[in-house]
This record gives sequence, structure tokens and C-alpha cells, in this order.
Amino acid sequence: MKLIIDTAEKVAALAADRYTALLDQKPDAVLGLATGSTPLGLYAELVRRCKAGQISFGRVTTFNLDEYVGLDAAHDQSYRYFMNTNLFDQVDIRKDATHVPSGLDTSAAAASAYDEAIKAAGGIDIQLLGIGNNGHLGFNEPGTPFGSTTLVVELTDSTRQAYKRFFASLDQVPTHAVTMGLKTIMNARCIILMALGTAKAEIVKKMVSGDVTPLVPASVLQLHPNVEVYLDH
Repeated sequence: MKLIIDTAEKVAALAADRYTALLDQKPDAVLGLATGSTPLGLYAELVRRCKAGQISFGRVTTFNLDEYVGLDAAHDQSYRYFMNTNLFDQVDIRKDATHVPSGLDTSAAAASAYDEAIKAAGGIDIQLLGIGNNGHLGFNEPGTPFGSTTLVVELTDSTRQAYKRFFASLDQVPTHAVTMGLKTIMNARCIILMALGTAKAEIVKKMVSGDVTPLVPASVLQLHPNVEVYLDH
């Protein structure tokens, strides 16, 4: 596990360098993407580079980590809406090559089909991650088996409280989400995790140097051969 520590602006640029290098070498790369406030700096830098002609997403395929159950793509708090607004609508990507789990079809067949689509695309070259205050990756809450694939999960109270700021009230925060499982995430050839701010310091320490345990889902990354962790001071 490689740690890169600098300012928030610098680590966003350094992470963008990894994507630039990948797409120079493999223009048809498969990217696993994440939502939330942490990757916004990275996405803004990728948009800037695309508009400057330094990078192209024209042949890229993407798969997002997760989506809230019950929200359609037009809902302003859905992760499809987030991705369209902050990345897809601003770069030269083919919209039909972007994939976000359905928050409306939550069947086991749909979850399995998502994993199969990743495999059919050739597997994920770089999977982008954030980390929850309780160590969740995607919406894989503490206790999720390391062998899990894409599934519907119930969100913990602490996770719903953390996301309440994006909704009018806690009652409006979905209680469930569809998420790539930990095995799905670990199948990526490279993983980039970004974490910013003092609130994430303790859980990042557990992820990097604590016990490898389902009680801290992110600790499974210690078992992956190619993980880069981008942190601010």
C-alpha cells in the first residue's frame, strides 16, 4: 500500500496524473468511479485536462460503485445525477459506456448482471474509492464478508447521519443502497483511495495498519497488491 500525502489540491492533481498515464497507454481503459465530496477535486482536474486536450474519455468504459435504492437517475441526490453533473456531461465520454447500479431494479439478477458486465468489459483498471468514517467502502458496512459481490445493503444509522447533509431531513435519506461488493472492488487491477480531513484520520490509520477484519471493511485493501492512498496532511 503506497501512501501519497500532500495538500488536497496537490493529491487531486497527482491522482489525475495516474489517470492521464493510464489513458495514454490504454485509451479504452475501464474505470471504477466513486461519488461524494472527496473526489470532486480529482473530477474537476480531469475535466480541465479533457477540455485542454490532454486526456480523452472517448473510448473509456466506467462502472460506479453504488447507488441509493429508490432514487431514479433524475433525482438530484442520485449518484447517476452526481456523475453526470460532475464528470460525464463535461467530458467526451460516450454516455452509454457509463454504468451506475440501478436504484430501482434491486433484484439479485440485476446485481449479478452488474458484476458480469464488469467482467465482460475486461475488468476494472483503476477503482476509485473513498472511505466512510466507519471504514465502509462503497456501502459495504462493517461486518460485510470480504467475499461479497454486488448486492443490496441496509445502511447503518451512522452512515445515514453522515449523508443527511445532502437531504432535507434524515427521513429522506434512503435506508438501502446497491453497492459493488468487497470482492468486486478487490478484483480491480489498481485501487486509488482518497481521504481528506481530520475526521478520516483515525479510520485511515485502522485501514493502513490495523487488523484485517470485516469490522473495518477498508482493511481488506491491505491484501491487494496495488493500492495507492491519497491523503491530505
